[in-house]
Formats: sequence, C-alpha cells, structure tokens
Amino acid sequence: MLQRTPAEDPTQAFDRTLDAVAASDPAIWIGTVPRARAVAMLTEARKSGDAGALRGVPFAVKDNIDLAGLPTTAGCPDFAYVPARSAEPVERLVAAGAVPVGKTNLDQFATGLNGTRSPYGTPPNAFDTAFVPGGSSSGSAVAVALGLVPFALGTDTAGSGRVPAAFNNVVGLKPTRGLVSTRGVVPACRSLDCVSVFAQTVAEALDVLRAMAGFDAADPFSRRAPADAVRAIPMPAPRFGVPDHAALSACSPEALALFDAAVARMEACGGTAVPIDFAPFREAGTLVYAGPWVVERLAALRAFVDASPDSIDPAVRAVLLSGTRFSAADVWDGQYRLAGLVRQAEAEWARMDVMLVPTAPFVPTVAAMRADPVGLNAALGAYTNFVNPMDLAAVAVPAGFTADGMPFGVTLVGRAFSDGALALLGDRLHRAWAGATLGASGRPLAGTRAVMPDLPIVEDGTVRVAVVGAHLSGQPLNGQLTGRGGHLVATVRTAPGYSLYALPGTVPPKPGLVRDGGAGGIEAEVWRLPLAGYGALVAGIPAPLAIGTVTLADGDAVQGFVCEAHAVAGALDITHLGGWRAYVGRDSHSQEQRP
Repeated sequence: MLQRTPAEDPTQAFDRTLDAVAASDPAIWIGTVPRARAVAMLTEARKSGDAGALRGVPFAVKDNIDLAGLPTTAGCPDFAYVPARSAEPVERLVAAGAVPVGKTNLDQFATGLNGTRSPYGTPPNAFDTAFVPGGSSSGSAVAVALGLVPFALGTDTAGSGRVPAAFNNVVGLKPTRGLVSTRGVVPACRSLDCVSVFAQTVAEALDVLRAMAGFDAADPFSRRAPADAVRAIPMPAPRFGVPDHAALSACSPEALALFDAAVARMEACGGTAVPIDFAPFREAGTLVYAGPWVVERLAALRAFVDASPDSIDPAVRAVLLSGTRFSAADVWDGQYRLAGLVRQAEAEWARMDVMLVPTAPFVPTVAAMRADPVGLNAALGAYTNFVNPMDLAAVAVPAGFTADGMPFGVTLVGRAFSDGALALLGDRLHRAWAGATLGASGRPLAGTRAVMPDLPIVEDGTVRVAVVGAHLSGQPLNGQLTGRGGHLVATVRTAPGYSLYALPGTVPPKPGLVRDGGAGGIEAEVWRLPLAGYGALVAGIPAPLAIGTVTLADGDAVQGFVCEAHAVAGALDITHLGGWRAYVGRDSHSQEQRP
C-alpha cells in the first residue's frame, strides 16, 4: 500500500510523505505528528514480525478520534484535550504496523456533510477549491485524494465517511455499526457513529477495515460479528435495488445521467436491477436530524454547549440546540417510527441483495453553501442519512465526472455484517468504470490490486453449506457431501424472500433457489465441509447453479446453492410445496398412480 518509486526504500517513501504533509494546505490538518516521533514509530513497525499490508504505511486520523499525545479538538479549539492513549481502532492499526502522521480537519463536532464548518478553515476540494470538499471528514478525504497519505480514518453518522469520498474521487468504506470500536471517538450520535476508511482503492480500504475490526468489551456499542463479516465472499448475479427517478429528484441532471451509467455497469457485471420503493429509507434518513438522534447529539456535548455556546460554529450550535425542542415522548415516538420503517423496508430487502444509490445528489460551491448552510447541507444527505439508523453497511466508490470536472460517486448499501462481500462487489463496480482514476492523481485504477474473493471459513476450518435439492440426505447427489468429509449440522428452512423452482430440461432434475421476494420457508439442510472438500464441491457446480449466501429463517447466513435468475424463466415454481423432497415425492406418487 505504501506508494514509492522503484529506487526508494520504505524509509525514503515515508520521508517523502512527511515532507508532503508539511508542505500541504494547512486547512487539511489540525495537528501533525512530530517528525522524530513518526520516524521512531516507523522504525518500531519495521522491527515487528508483522509483514502485512499495513506495515510502515502512513495514515491520517480525523480529529475527533484520539491519537495519544496530540490534542483532540473535534474542530473546536476550546474543546481540546490531550488523550493519554489512542482510540481503539488507531491502536489496532498501529499494532498492524501502520504509522499515524497527523490529525485532519472536520466539520465541527462531526456535524455537517459539507466541510465548511471549521474554525481551522475549509480544506480545499482536490479538484476545484470553489467547491466544498464534503464533510464532516473533509480533511481525511482530501489528504487521500491528493496522495498525501495512502489512507485516512473518518467517522460516519449520517454520511460523513461517504460524501467527502464522492466529492474527491476516492473510496469511502462505512462499516456495520459496532464492527469497529468507537472507544476514543468524540461522539456525534453514539448509537449511530462508525469509524470509516478513506482510500484510493477498495482493496486498500478493506485491508484497513480488517485490521481495525474486532469486538471490544470496553465499548458498550461494540458487537460480536459473524466470522465471515469482513471476508470478500462473492455475490453471484446480485439483485441490486435502484430507487426510481422520482426518488432521485434531488439529483442534478448530470448526476442522474452518471447514476444511470453506473446502473448499466452493474448490469454488465452480472447484476440485475430491481426497482424499489425508497420511501421507508428516505423517511428513516429524515429522522437523523429529528427526535432521538438530534437529542443524542446534544446529550453528548450538553455540558460544553451549556458552558461555552459561543465557542461553537453557529450552524453546528443551531443543530445541537434544536434537540431542546423534543420531549422524552418525542424521542420514543422517533424510535418507534424507525422500527416501523425498518420493518417496512424488509419487503424491499427481500427483493434485493444490495442497494445502489448516488452518494450525493450534487456538489455545491463554497459560496452557495455559505449562503444556505442548512438547506444545502440537508440535501447532501438524501442518499446517505438512512444507512446508519437502519443498521446497514455501505461502500462509496467513484463513478464519473461532471462536465465541469467534478467527481461523482455511487454507494452500494448492504445488510449488517455484509462488509466483506459488499467490498468485493464495490471493487468490481469501481473497476467496471473504464475512466476510473486514483484520487486527483490522474493515474488509472487499472493495474492496481483488486479485492480477491475469499472462501467463507468458520472457526474450526470448515465451511457451512446449505443445500435444498439433490444434495439433501437420501437424494442422488448427497454422496458429493459425505464423500468429501461433510456431516449434517441441522435441518432448517430459508428466510422469507426465496422461491424454489424445478428447472426445465435437466436430468436428474435440479432445483433452482432464487431470492426474488417469494414466500420462503423452504426446507434446507446445513452441512459442514472441510475446506478442501468445499473447494472441490464448488469447482464442480454446473451453470446455472452457483454458491451464494443463503439467509435462514433464524436470521443466520450461510453459503448455499443458488440459481441465476435468468434460468428460472419458464420453470415450475414449487415454493408452495415447501421443499424439494415434497416435489420429488409428489412426482413419484403421481407416477405410481398412472395406469
């Protein structure tokens, strides 16, 4: 990941990074690590036995994330304190060999999506300083886009880790809530906050996520993730939900055209576009600055707001004080409304594997933002605000340029803990854009390291596989499991949203399991296979069948046999029978009754 010329060793490349940081626009940074300390950390990293992807790699840290020995200001000088230790994700990165070199500028208290709400100045957009850099993680995105550091940490509550990525032609990876600890992060909305990653490629961002991810018992919002949460597990023929043009009315005409082009690229990658009702997602997004979550912003900073109101940017102060308008009953009403919207959205998730949206509807100028700081800022979150309250993962990737040379980006959104699979798909989409370049460098994305698919491995070195047809116990192909060391774990049923088809023209007959909004509840068996056996099984799967992720009735997700959607055209829908055994048994019974 550390960029260097063939003649440079890592120390020379690191020195060049420190020189570039020192010479860069000061509005990008709120503080930098003293050179002697940074070099000492590099020396220590090179001594370690860990020769992983992050060893010796310099990175930047948004200044609402603690870095030991440097002030944490959250964009407010009067709030500043000097932490004795770094935030948990920073410590994990340092343990992996990465070296922090500075603290980046931000919209004060991470409240804003535009990047102009800081007493330390507005970081320059990497493409045109007349336009906003995006926020609140403005400095982090710009530092990566300009090539000052290979990656940077941001935070994301309502889109702060995605909007700046779009405005600066870089990748913004927003993990599932609780996958990365937020211990040592100044809270915005503590129940929604995530530590995000900016990088020039998805592969680099995924390296960083894997180093940071992990349960933190000292963080009450940390969550124990499934074993394969950050593994790049393929989604064969993904169904991707697309809001209709009415739901995309916030977009400029150019943004809408660029989004349509991204949809076409997703289809060229093998995906199937599915029109969805965006209404529950849009309404969930509006709740972020109303009811429970604006009150939560105030609660995190109440003592400082009461003691030093004049120290706070006027636009930020207005947001925080708006929380005083809400009663406890209003807070609960908001929670109940969100729960209802999440339930309403389940019908849409049954029809799609991921969602594709514009990251932001347009890029405003700094002048326009200063003229309408509230209205324009709210508009920037039209397609980001809903993700965190609805407990979803997201990765934002570059997707084109407007006629005036400003970047445009799109975001893939997936269910909680689909982070690795989402990254693999996001990387494919990024690379499908023939004009993709790295930040503001002009260098092509082509030729850089891609995200490589991972095998889904559970803790004991085996893989769980769901079967629904001829591989079931007692069926003709079950020997392909038992002969490869497989053993039966459980008999289960699929979650709602699946349909089962009898594929035409196959001998012996084959089932096709498709996630197309069907009734689900289809009988399945979960088998556990040694890794070598799993690989041999997958290698022999004939088209149109494939291995994908199958969600079970209890919410668990395992690998399983699925079918490409095009193959069920004209096939017999047997979902109502509840499973393949019932279909085969019915067919045998009908044969016995014939004269």
